[in-house]
Amino acid sequence: MNEPIMPAAAARFNHVIAFEVAKESLAVHILPSGESLEVPNTPASARRLLRREQKRNAKLGIGPLLVVCEATGGYENAVLEAACELGLGCHRAHGSSVRAYAKFRGRHAKNDPIDAGLIAGYGRDKPDLRLYQPPRPEELALRELMSRRAALQDMIGAEQCRLEHASLKTVRQSLEKHLKMLDKELAAIEKEIEALARRDAVLNHRAKLMQTVTGVGSVTAYTLLAFMPELGSIPGPAAAALAGLAPYDRDSGKERGRRRIFAGRGQVRACLFMAARAAICHHDVFRSVAERLMKKGKPYKVAVTAIMRKLIVILSAMLKDDQPWKHAKTA
Repeated sequence: MNEPIMPAAAARFNHVIAFEVAKESLAVHILPSGESLEVPNTPASARRLLRREQKRNAKLGIGPLLVVCEATGGYENAVLEAACELGLGCHRAHGSSVRAYAKFRGRHAKNDPIDAGLIAGYGRDKPDLRLYQPPRPEELALRELMSRRAALQDMIGAEQCRLEHASLKTVRQSLEKHLKMLDKELAAIEKEIEALARRDAVLNHRAKLMQTVTGVGSVTAYTLLAFMPELGSIPGPAAAALAGLAPYDRDSGKERGRRRIFAGRGQVRACLFMAARAAICHHDVFRSVAERLMKKGKPYKVAVTAIMRKLIVILSAMLKDDQPWKHAKTA
């Protein structure tokens, strides 16, 4: 999940409007009334329903209203935009969290109305939900550009693999022509990313701040700004967990299982892996940590993962304090 967040709500919500989002429709479940309905997935429909519940909430006097929906690859935007426009608290839930809640409730059946009811119960019963905060237009643009950059790189890699094994002249010419076009598109996207960062003072400042850390270049900085905007607003351990870099225990009784990282944001881990390898090569602070782990018998990848976690914690602290890396001058 990639959403910007605000601090967790102080209390649970009694009045909840839950949306199970599809491309063209919204299955809605409302608590405490238990009302279920379906409306078109449009900003106007979502806004109309939320305004109705906003008026009902004022009459009921049961505390603040919560809007909750699952992340569905962008189809939830109509709900999020309407909730933010009306100043309502909104939470974008991760699908796996809702399914875990369904298992806890012993609910195995699945359809849109049932899912909407489960999402409503999740919003009511889960304490300290983090509330969605709409990203700035520049942050949305950066995320879209970085996503396109990653897609182009994947296509270039795939075409290069095909070219390596192509023997027919016509096929090779086709692949070479396509690769030239993709290289040109990639250069244009990267130019637009740099221009966007220069235009926006916030992105520019944060990117330059992050690049004071050895191993963190412009691509890593822009990737983190695009796909992990929470950096600087949450504690370092929470940032590591969000990136999927927190080792989880697997112990039971006397058995001590191997710690493993789990879940998190793949784009963030991919860029941090390269940054960590560069940091180990070019700065004693990181090299010493990696060497100490490997002397204890840890594999190289475990050492790199430890540096990745160290980097994300350092970067989060730097952005929070708005200060460059303390070792920058000696890097």
